[in-house]
Amino acid sequence: MPTLPASSTSPLSTLHWSEGDQACSALWRSQRESAAPKRVVLADDTLSADTAYRLACEGTGLLWRGDFHNARMLLQALARRADRLPERQKFKANKQGARAAGKTAPGAAPEPTPAQAFHQHRMAQAQRARILGMVLIPFGADYAIPLRRAPDVREACTQVWGAADASAPMSVTSLRELMGMTSAHEWRKKGVEITALGDGIDIYNRIHPHYGVFSPVRGEYIDLVAKAPLPVSAAAKKDLVAWDIGTGTGVLSAVLARRGLQHIVATDQDERALACAQNNLQRLGVAAQVTVHQGHLFPPGKAHLIVCNPPWLPARASSSLEHAVYDEDSSMLLGFLNGLKTHLAKGGEGWLVMSDLAEHLGLRSPTELADAIATAGLKVIAKLSTKPSHPKVLDATDPLHVARSKEVTSLWRLGVV
Repeated sequence: MPTLPASSTSPLSTLHWSEGDQACSALWRSQRESAAPKRVVLADDTLSADTAYRLACEGTGLLWRGDFHNARMLLQALARRADRLPERQKFKANKQGARAAGKTAPGAAPEPTPAQAFHQHRMAQAQRARILGMVLIPFGADYAIPLRRAPDVREACTQVWGAADASAPMSVTSLRELMGMTSAHEWRKKGVEITALGDGIDIYNRIHPHYGVFSPVRGEYIDLVAKAPLPVSAAAKKDLVAWDIGTGTGVLSAVLARRGLQHIVATDQDERALACAQNNLQRLGVAAQVTVHQGHLFPPGKAHLIVCNPPWLPARASSSLEHAVYDEDSSMLLGFLNGLKTHLAKGGEGWLVMSDLAEHLGLRSPTELADAIATAGLKVIAKLSTKPSHPKVLDATDPLHVARSKEVTSLWRLGVV
């Protein structure tokens, strides 16, 4: 199989290779900001899964030239190999068995702390993603895939990459990313039912997340916003000004609008999120009540109610797509708390929606959030809490199961001291 040297490690670098006597090139696309493989070989249906796994572990990209469905089967085979129980986990299981029998395993390593387990899990997930990201799929200028039995993914690609350009060269992305794009496309068409927006099966209680915008699949935090008492009487709803900081899909703005608020500003610094929010607000028929504003954290002025659901885990995001989950050094959380006092109108409230998963993982001390609230000159008016019910809470095989089983999601009602 001929080798294809990658000319750059940028997300839109160019790959050059030879097929027979013909020189070829393609753009490298990665929404996850993955670097182009340093070495690429052509691959087809004759490639064994074991050989593919060895090459992928070495960092060699496999540019697919065979049947598309066989590429998906190969990816599944690589996933099975990547998911095999690591030796250190087998040893841990043996050690736990020895303890249960009243024995001590010789040379047993100490149990990792929750924080160590979290970082090990992230490292394992990153390594798995690198391996599975080595199966590469080519695209024509119109985003059609020139492979046997390939699906039509042009609409999904257009939503992520923008309109196709007939004069553009062919491009390449990983099959794993392509599957993420097509899955997001299906969720965007189907939508996520939000019970806080109303019961029923019509379009008026569904949020349609765009690719790269965090999907509101965890409904417990939305229910908290739907039920928390407003900082003014119901008679004054028409005059209440509310801000939704880091709006994402616009779901919390939509909930506030359904509660009767007429003056809402939804902010986000990501253009993709703003387009998603605007689309959802229009679908739900509440766009007239919400102004979408691009910017970091607060817009100019003051508000009676300022809501923020920042990323819950204080860790570094490995790509722009992870910024909805990870908040390095609690930057957004602290920015919200420290700016709240300046932007709250008299008698107003800030609603901070947070999970305590970071505390159970040892990523944040038990008193750190309360201390940050006090340091910002704020007081806790009340705290509404609920237990999450997402599937991972019940998944005992999840490496973070112990922490997840203790998790509580809370809405902190904050006022100025």
